[in-house]
Amino acid sequence: MLSRASDLASLVFAGNAGKAWGALSYRVHSDSISVGLRRDLSVRFTSPSASLPLTVRPLAATDDLSSLHPEPGITSDEAFFRLTQRRLLRSGLHTCYVAIAPDGKLCYMQWVIPASENERLRGFFGNLYPLIGRDEALLEGAYTPTAFRGKGIMGAAMAQVAERAAEFGARWVITFVDQQNAASIKGCLRAGFTPYLRRHEKFRLFYRQVKFDPLMPPAAVQLPSEKT
Repeated sequence: MLSRASDLASLVFAGNAGKAWGALSYRVHSDSISVGLRRDLSVRFTSPSASLPLTVRPLAATDDLSSLHPEPGITSDEAFFRLTQRRLLRSGLHTCYVAIAPDGKLCYMQWVIPASENERLRGFFGNLYPLIGRDEALLEGAYTPTAFRGKGIMGAAMAQVAERAAEFGARWVITFVDQQNAASIKGCLRAGFTPYLRRHEKFRLFYRQVKFDPLMPPAAVQLPSEKT
């Protein structure tokens, strides 16, 4: 809570009071739906290509994370996304993987969270996710820096990051995306994921209720139109 409060204060001081108020209002009263997607690592899958070659590896202490720093002119949504990534980096979840472009710059990042991190995951996210099974891993915190968007990087990098879950003994890799985020859902589909679950999240006066409903049978969902 203190970390989130600090993020909200940062948004206010950076001139994004509207976004801070929106985030606060969301926790007072809101209803949202996310799509749960999964990939079976036992099924052979050919990763898609991006418009530039990528090297996927664990995050290193020497990696340049300046793309997560606030800077003048970014939108309030982008400022919020960057704050969220920085908070994840402080969460103690150490299984962050990155994709590196040929020029050495970080062009994608995402966490692979195995069952052994259930307690830490619950401490950070609360009841937002189901408990991870022994043969599962959760992907969370997908982020593509603004300079690398529109290059097909998410689907290509995510497909390779997902395969790292096998190192933790996982067969199934799961992830969740807001059902209104058509671009991210399409990126997940390109990475070999299939919708299988729907998550209903409800906030009332800062109290969150979460319900998971299976999609029967698992199938593609109708995507909203992407913003141009």
